[in-house]
Amino acid sequence: MRLLLVEDSVRLRDTVALALRRSGYKVDATGDGEEGLWMAQDHDYDAAILDIMLPSLDGLSLLQKLRAGGDETPVMFLTAKDGIDERVEGLRTGADDYLVKPFALEELLARVEVLCRRSYHKASNDIQVADLKLDSAAKTVSRSGIAIDLPAREFALLEYLMLRTGQVVSRTQIEEHIYDDMVSPMSNVVDTAIYSLRKKIATEKHSSPLIHTRRGQGYVLEEKS
Repeated sequence: MRLLLVEDSVRLRDTVALALRRSGYKVDATGDGEEGLWMAQDHDYDAAILDIMLPSLDGLSLLQKLRAGGDETPVMFLTAKDGIDERVEGLRTGADDYLVKPFALEELLARVEVLCRRSYHKASNDIQVADLKLDSAAKTVSRSGIAIDLPAREFALLEYLMLRTGQVVSRTQIEEHIYDDMVSPMSNVVDTAIYSLRKKIATEKHSSPLIHTRRGQGYVLEEKS
């Protein structure tokens, strides 16, 4: 999952970004409203976290511009103000959630999970394809009842594919949503990750492949009869 974080407090921005990355998210972060708007317009995000009080362009104005342009990315506001009027204004502007500072990182992470699910019209933490099950909140995966231990990056990759079950996902999309660092065009990092993931979700009880390669297009996760 790829997130946009716009927060002018360097300390808070770094803390939140680190917590999100440790949870498997790819995070693009800035402390400037205008730069945040440019990033949101230039990239495809699963969710955005915006401070309201920002230099150059405040969070409310940033969101207004996004919504006016047809951008429906789920957005959560961060603010030090907890007045009802401001919350109502934010929600009417098009925000999906609102978190008042100071807050617990655990709560922020839980709210971000909900926002990301909203991007794919998922009401539950559970995603299932055939006998492969993933719980996005508990960060667990199993197949045919057998638990599969995945590191954060591979979990994020599997979740990304499962949320797009039946859809072809290109290498570029995977690179942009899963990996923080720029990936060289000649790198095989995606192919290697897919190979590792295929091996791990192929259990002894049920080893039929679920991740398929579409030559020249990318990968698709689906059950084939």
